[in-house]
Formats: sequence, structure tokens, C-alpha cells
Amino acid sequence: MRKMTKEFISFLKQYGVIGLAIAVVIGGKLNDFITSLVNDLLLPLVLQPALRAANVDDIRKLNCNGILYGKVLGAGIDFMIVGLVVFLFAKYVLKETEVTKK
Repeated sequence: MRKMTKEFISFLKQYGVIGLAIAVVIGGKLNDFITSLVNDLLLPLVLQPALRAANVDDIRKLNCNGILYGKVLGAGIDFMIVGLVVFLFAKYVLKETEVTKK
């Protein structure tokens, strides 16, 4: 069983599967963070003044409920935690003292 585990980890290293998995996980979380940053922080900062200047009476109908700092902060913290877990996993699986690009 131990030999099979070593062969499997060798396979993952040889074919770059770990790097691809890291890219997919980090990319997904970064996408969530950027989406929250734009939708919950930047868009309300731009849209609300523009809608008020255009005399739009009911901003809620346009789905612009204001700046949602909590969602942006939550997405940022989520991204950082996932990044740390992925880093520690890569360091453990690759068994290297430094995780660097080769």
C-alpha cells in the first residue's frame, strides 16, 4: 500500500496534476472574490449616484441595494483561507521545504 501511494504521488508530480488542481481551486475562489468586489462594492458606488442623478425613484427595483462590505470581506477571507489550505496541502504532498514554480 505504501509503495502504491508513493507511485501515485510520483504520477501526480510527473504529469503536473497538482499544479492544475491548485490553479482550478485558486482560480475559482479568486473569481468569487472578484465577482463580489464588483457586484457588492464597485457597482453600488457607481450606480447609486448615477441613478439618483437620473432621478430614478425606486433603486431597489434595479437590484442595487447598496454597498455590501460584509460580502466582500467574507469572499476575501474565504479566498485567503482556501489559498492557505491549498499551499499547505501542496507543501505536504510535494514534500518540499519551499513551494515554488518549477
